[in-house]
Amino acid sequence: MGHGQDRIEKREQSWYRERDCALDEFVALLEGDDHGPTRYASEVMQRIPIYDCPQLDGVTRDASHRAQLQTEWARVLHDGAGVLVLRRAFVDSRPVDDATAVFESIIHSEREQGSSAADHFAKAGANDRIWNAQEKLCLRAPEVFAQYFSNPMLMIVSQAWLGPCYQMTSQVNVVRPGGAAQQAHRDYHLGFQTAEKAERYPAHVHRMSPFLTLQGAVAHSDMPVESGPTKLLPYSQRYDEGYLAWRRAEFREYFEDHFVQLPLSKGDAVFFSPALFHAAGENRTTDVQRMANLLQVSSAYGRAMEVLDRTRMCEALYPVLRERRASGRITDTEITAAIASCAEGYPFPTDLDRDPPVGGLAPESQQELMHRALDEDWDSARFTLALNAQAARQRSADPQSGPR
Repeated sequence: MGHGQDRIEKREQSWYRERDCALDEFVALLEGDDHGPTRYASEVMQRIPIYDCPQLDGVTRDASHRAQLQTEWARVLHDGAGVLVLRRAFVDSRPVDDATAVFESIIHSEREQGSSAADHFAKAGANDRIWNAQEKLCLRAPEVFAQYFSNPMLMIVSQAWLGPCYQMTSQVNVVRPGGAAQQAHRDYHLGFQTAEKAERYPAHVHRMSPFLTLQGAVAHSDMPVESGPTKLLPYSQRYDEGYLAWRRAEFREYFEDHFVQLPLSKGDAVFFSPALFHAAGENRTTDVQRMANLLQVSSAYGRAMEVLDRTRMCEALYPVLRERRASGRITDTEITAAIASCAEGYPFPTDLDRDPPVGGLAPESQQELMHRALDEDWDSARFTLALNAQAARQRSADPQSGPR
């Protein structure tokens, strides 16, 4: 049976399981066709298309040509290499330098306050990281923010993948000389779930998840390969089961044997599908402070229609569930269903400075807190304190849902 027929059968599966992930199927997809030309690319290096932004100036100013470019970028991210490089995205590096100065001052301030930002895929303390750099830059230096994010290339590539009304967030990462590499992984959303949790999502959600986010990084320093720019495995986003496969030893070994790295200059940017296997590299230099502004751009469609004060709802429901459980008037399945209709099941968005992913890929969700409280038979007062403390850490966008 050919690989094409295999993929048709895989697409018809309703659920993926980690134990079914097959390295040979993965490798076959990496070696497949490129699915179309990259007419606007200035060159292709290690199977990754490179776009020189000043050369695209005339293209991006014309609506029809810009749409053709965006179509090409969307195809590259979906069916092609899964990653593209924008050379000289910032032709004038002054906005980058100005933002770097602000970011360094934030790092210094947070160090003085004793904070240590945890990393999802590397040991805490191995890197300097600024969570929510987007808001911190805007509030601390709005003029710098305006110069930096008025760059139209960032908007054009974001719209190519997500359409309009996207939400821009960012985290700054600094890997100093000797800084260790990350492990190979996929990114938000399903990439931040354990394999056990990811298996609970049906197969079509695994295929849909990459369309909710665009990953990017702006180089804030020159990044020779020795400094550890992102390790990339082109075409690995094609493997639908990859959100379950990336933790498996054979897949990580393949990644380490076949990844590619491209040197970047200050002001360059790289964008890739969150489903691409990737990892920050080891900084093997003695003098390069590798800084990148990691852009995570989210689809406008990842939001509910109404705003609910779920903290107050949980506070009201908890004693009822506790009493019914104690009296045997409700089953565990019924408790799970009731909590699912009341508490927030997703731990994001949150304030990662105050609610870091310590001991895992994601903080504890409101639903998980409620289950834990019931399992440990907390009284209502203890649960309310923990619930409001969690809400304070998350700093919800709804002011009514915080602690009272």
